Amino acid sequence: MRLYRHILTRFPFSCIIIAGIWVLCFMDIPETPLSEVRFIDKWTHSVMYLVLSLTISLEYLYRVKPAGSRFLAVWAWFMPVVMGGLIEILQASCTGGRRSGEWLDFLADAAGSTIALAIGILLARCRARS
Repeated sequence: MRLYRHILTRFPFSCIIIAGIWVLCFMDIPETPLSEVRFIDKWTHSVMYLVLSLTISLEYLYRVKPAGSRFLAVWAWFMPVVMGGLIEILQASCTGGRRSGEWLDFLADAAGSTIALAIGILLARCRARS
């Protein structure tokens, strides 16, 4: 229980974004004019995971003075990618055909997290210099 409280107090914005991603990934998608944009779903996945991973990185860099790249690699990249894979598996098997799990969605999740990891590592190095 202490671990959950620790995570919620140190990473509140990340927890909110994680909850939002879970809700968005399992709700029905309404038809909008953006539905005609090519690969809009993939762009959405990339941006969601970019924002998630960047938020985790920024909250970590704000809280921890000697920032380590290992934390960023595991918690700001690996865990969001695992979460994205889990969501895709659950979409494919538990939504009754309302949502589909796709490999390209998973790759878009990983791409967004990878870009955020690179930015987070650059920020950690800049912070270490100053």
